[in-house]
Amino acid sequence: MENFKEKLPIIIAVIIMIALAVGAYYFLVVHKEIYYTQIDNTKIEEVSATDDMKYEYTLTAYNKNGKEKEVKFKTSRELREGAYLELDVMQMRGVINWREVQTEDLPDDVKTAL
Repeated sequence: MENFKEKLPIIIAVIIMIALAVGAYYFLVVHKEIYYTQIDNTKIEEVSATDDMKYEYTLTAYNKNGKEKEVKFKTSRELREGAYLELDVMQMRGVINWREVQTEDLPDDVKTAL
């Protein structure tokens, strides 16, 4: 029993480290938030003439509750002016995916904000 009591702090430390690693992995690799934005082609910058991702947008986006966030993402072409986009945003990587959506697909708080 004394041997177990001596190892208990080490066991607790290992459990805490595993929990922190799993939490970090979730928030840095798995967890994403959905944001919505509207294309404004005055907010585009040509960043490369030779790269596949030639353009970078810097736009204001909103989550389903209307919380605002500035996002940057690259595209291979100019997008349709006024189009609504749904963005997959990760904490460390930024926008990892986007798709065009219709006005009726937007949450009510986002419609108000946009």
